[in-house]
Amino acid sequence: MTAVRTTCAYCGVGCGVIATPTGNRTATIAGDPDHPANFGKLCSKGTHLGETIGLEGRLLYPMIGSERAGWHEALDLVASRFAATIAEYGPESVAFYASGQMLTEDYYVANKLMKGFIGTANIDTNSRLCMASAVAAHVRAFGEDVVPCSYNDLDAADLIVLVGSNTAWCHPIVWQRIEAARVARGTKLVVIDPRRTETAAGADLHLAIAPDSDVALFAGLLSEMRSIWRLDGRYLADHVTVPEGFWKGLPATDVARICDIETTDLQTFYDLFADHPRTVTLFSQGVNQSISGTDKANAIINLHLATGRIGKPGAGPFSITGQPNAMGGREVGGLASMLAVHMGFSDAERDRAQRFWQSPTICTGPGLKAVDMFDAMARGRIKAVWIMATNPAVSMPDARMARVALANCPFVVVSDCVAETDTGRYAQVKLPALAWGEKEGTVTNSERCISRQRGFMAPPGDARADWWAIAEVAKRMGFTGFDYPDAASIFREFAAQTGFENDGARVLDISGKVAIGDAEYASMAPFQWGGTSPFANGYATPDGKARLVSVDHVSRVDGSRAFPLRLNTGRYRDQWHSMTRTGLSPKLSQHRREPLVEIHPETIQRLRLSDGGLARVETAQGSSIFRVAGMVEQRRRELFIPIHWTDQTSAGGRAGLLPGQDRDPVSGQPGFKNTPATVSAYKPSWNGFLLTRDHPARPDCTYWTRIRTAGGWLMELAGDGDITALSGLLPEGERVEMADTKRGVIRSAVMKDGVLQAALFVSRSAELPPRDWLVAQLGKAGAAPFELLAGRPATPAPDRGRIICVCFDVGLNVILSAIAEQKLVSIEAIGAALGAGTNCGSCRPAIAALLEPGKDIHHG
Repeated sequence: MTAVRTTCAYCGVGCGVIATPTGNRTATIAGDPDHPANFGKLCSKGTHLGETIGLEGRLLYPMIGSERAGWHEALDLVASRFAATIAEYGPESVAFYASGQMLTEDYYVANKLMKGFIGTANIDTNSRLCMASAVAAHVRAFGEDVVPCSYNDLDAADLIVLVGSNTAWCHPIVWQRIEAARVARGTKLVVIDPRRTETAAGADLHLAIAPDSDVALFAGLLSEMRSIWRLDGRYLADHVTVPEGFWKGLPATDVARICDIETTDLQTFYDLFADHPRTVTLFSQGVNQSISGTDKANAIINLHLATGRIGKPGAGPFSITGQPNAMGGREVGGLASMLAVHMGFSDAERDRAQRFWQSPTICTGPGLKAVDMFDAMARGRIKAVWIMATNPAVSMPDARMARVALANCPFVVVSDCVAETDTGRYAQVKLPALAWGEKEGTVTNSERCISRQRGFMAPPGDARADWWAIAEVAKRMGFTGFDYPDAASIFREFAAQTGFENDGARVLDISGKVAIGDAEYASMAPFQWGGTSPFANGYATPDGKARLVSVDHVSRVDGSRAFPLRLNTGRYRDQWHSMTRTGLSPKLSQHRREPLVEIHPETIQRLRLSDGGLARVETAQGSSIFRVAGMVEQRRRELFIPIHWTDQTSAGGRAGLLPGQDRDPVSGQPGFKNTPATVSAYKPSWNGFLLTRDHPARPDCTYWTRIRTAGGWLMELAGDGDITALSGLLPEGERVEMADTKRGVIRSAVMKDGVLQAALFVSRSAELPPRDWLVAQLGKAGAAPFELLAGRPATPAPDRGRIICVCFDVGLNVILSAIAEQKLVSIEAIGAALGAGTNCGSCRPAIAALLEPGKDIHHG
C-alpha cells in the first residue's frame, strides 16, 4: 500500500511521519527524513503510533443520550438547542471548548462561527492550560504572538537554557538536537527546574530553584548583565522601548535566597550567560503553568531584548508548545483572548474581521477563558457548551468543580473519537470525530512550521471531520458562508484572512497560499511563516519596537499548616494527556505502570511513608491515592505526580482533582506546578493484582489502576475488607486456585484449552510475586499450574528488569549486565551492543545515569 507523509499526533515539535498501511487498521510508522522538524527521527510515542490506530474504544456513531442516532438527527438537535438558548438568553449563554488536538481547519470554522456569527468570544481551548502565558508575554513584548526562534537556532547556540522543561521526556527530538549541538560545537546547557529530571541530570549546570522563583532569577540576571556592562545599548536604542522606572524596578534583593540555591551556582549561571552571547532560552510548562507565568515569560524575553540576543542565529527566547496544534489554534483565534489571525478586539480589528467574514454580527470583546468558562457553567450563566477533542473533566484544575459545571450545564455536546471518557459521561449529544490517520488538514509546530496531516485510513463507522460537523450546525442555524467542500477550501480562506488589510502590520501572513489548488494542498510541503527571523523588519507594534515589561516576583506561600508541601504535576515520557491514545500501546504502557508520587527519601522517612507503598495526596481541592516512589532528585518538601490517569484507568492517580483554580492575572492560565499539599500513608488491609486477556471490569476497591500489556491488561489492586468478591473479576474457564481466606491469600489462574486467560493474586500480608513473567504468559500455553500459582517458572529466566528502552524493549538488568560484561563506557557503546538509545533517544539520559558510579537508578 502507498506510504503517506503526515505529521505526528503528539507534542508541538511537529515531527514528520511516514505511515505505510499494512491492512485495514494497521500501518508501519517511520520518521520522515525530509521533514525539517525531525529529519526522520521519532520519539517513543511517535514510533509506536501504529499500536494506537485500531478501533478499540472508538465512538463510531452519533449518540443522543444512550441511544444511537443519525447525523441529521444529532446535528438538528445541536443546532436547535444552541439557537433556542441564544434566543432566550443571548449569545453569551453558549460556549465552545476546543483543543490543541484539532487541526487548524477545524479550529478556523469553530472560531468563525462563534465570534463572527453567534457573536460571542466564548470559545477557548485546552491550550489555555499549557501556553496561554507565553502568548500573553509575546503580545506584551512584541505586539503579536510570534515565537522569534527556529529549531536551527538550537544548532547554532553556544548556550542553551532550559526553563521548566523536561525536554528529554516531553520533547525528545528537540533534546536530540540539543545533544547534537553539545557534541558538535561544545554548546553549554543549563537546566532550571525544581526537579532533577533526566534532562537536568545531563546538564552542565542544574539550578533546582524554588517553585515560582523564576522571575527573581531572570530579573536578577538582567540586573547583573546591566551592572557588568553586558547590555546591548545600540539594540535597546534602535529596537526596544523601555518603560519609565524599569531599571529601578530590577531586584536588589538576595536572588540566591529567594531561589533557594547556592550563591556559587547562581554566579556560575551569570558567568555562563555573560560569556555566551549566542544563547537560546527554551521554556515550557514550568514557566507557563503558574500564577505568574506571563511575568516569568516576560522576564526571559526582557533579558534577551536588553542583551540583543534575539533575531540572530543561535539566540532568542523560545517557547515550545505542548500539543501538536496549539500554535495553529493561536493563529486562527482559538483562544477567547484573541479574535482571529492574531488580531485583537479593537473596533477596527472587529470591523475588519466582520467584513472579511461578511457575518451578521461580531463579538464585542474577549470571551470567557477556560476556568471562567467552567465557573460560568457551574453558576448557570452558560447553558450550552460544545466540547471538542478534549477531556476537561480530567484536565481542568480542581476537576471536581469542572464536573459540577458539566453536570449543571443544561446542554453538553462532546465531539470525540473515543466512546467513553470522563467528560463524555455528561454529554447529551456525542458526535464521532475522525482520529489521527483519518483526518485531513494542517498543524503548526513550535517554530511556526505549517505541515499537512493526511489520512491514510478510511473513516470508520459514521465518523466525520470536526469542521464538517461545525459547518453543518452553522448552516442549520441559518448562517451562510459555511459551504466548505473540503479542508483545502477552509485553508484557502484562512490564508486569505491572514493577508486581508494586513499591509505588514502582522507577521502572520500566509496569503501567498490563497490560490493554492486542491492538488497542491494535497502535496503541500512544510513551510515556516515569518521566516527564520520574523522581526527582521521591526516588531508588530505601532512604532516597530519591542517592549521591555516590568515584572514582579510573586511568592506563593500558604500559611496553613494543613498543607505544608508543594505539589508539582507533569508528563511521563511515554504517555500523552489522558492516555486515550497512548494507553492503547502495550509498549508505551510499560515505562510507568502506575501513577507515582515522587518524594525525597528524607521526606518519606519524616512522614512515615513507605517507598513502594501507597499514599494519599491531599490539597484544599481534593485527594487521590498514588504509589510512593523515593526520588533523591526531588527537592525536600515537594511532590511530583503525573497527569495521565483518569476514571477510565484508575481509582487513584487523579492529578486533576488536586490543583486549585488560582491563575495568572494576565493570561488566565492556571498554576498547576505549585499547589499547597500534604501526603499521608494509606495502608490497605490487602494488596493484589489481576492479569486478564479481556478488558477488565472496574473493581470495587479503594485503589486500582489498569494498563495495557502485550497479551491483555494488568490491574494493580488494593483495599480493605472482604477479598472473596475479587474472584468475580476473573472470567469463566478452567480455574486452578490456591485460596486461604482466613490468612487473606488468593492465587487463581483461569485456563482455556491450556491457554492462560487470567490470573489473580491477592494477599493481606505475604509479598506478591513479580508481574513480568506472568504478564508474558497471558494468551500462551505451556506453563504448569504450579508455576502459575507460584508466579514464576520452575527454572527462572534472567530478570530483564524494568524497561529502559521502549523502542527496543531493553530492560535495566540487561543494560547493567552488558556494561559489566562488555566493559561498556558510553551511551554509544551500549547502543551498538543492545540498540538501546539509538532510535528516539528519550531513554539516553536514563542510560547515561547507569554509567555514573553510585547512581541511584531504582526509580529513574
